[in-house]
Amino acid sequence: MAITSLAPDVSTPKKSLVEKSSRAVLRLVPDMGTGERADNKAFITFVSVVGGVGLLLLLGINTLLAQGAFELHRLQGQATTLSDQRDAMVRQIAKASSPDQLAADATKLGMVPSVNPRFVAVDPSTNTTPSK
Repeated sequence: MAITSLAPDVSTPKKSLVEKSSRAVLRLVPDMGTGERADNKAFITFVSVVGGVGLLLLLGINTLLAQGAFELHRLQGQATTLSDQRDAMVRQIAKASSPDQLAADATKLGMVPSVNPRFVAVDPSTNTTPSK
């Protein structure tokens, strides 16, 4: 008697295991034999709504940015105008405080230039009289 005759048949359990596992896998796949298809209407509606809301939000953001750009342009123009006005006033003040203009205004008021200036000493110890 041979030893192989005492060993159990291994091929039979493998075949039954393969048949059972293939039936189990086939059971996991949905039955498409009826001709029914999955309904895509809900998905298409969802994607359309999300796309529409996204476009509306994008339009709103774009509008707000455009308003900000117009406001920025207006404020830059106003800053330029104020800077020009400030420069004009600085030029007027410089012209009015120039030595030539001050001398002409003093002459119009009746003032005369001093030929022999005198200085007042606040500290009496440094008061010296000029020699004649």
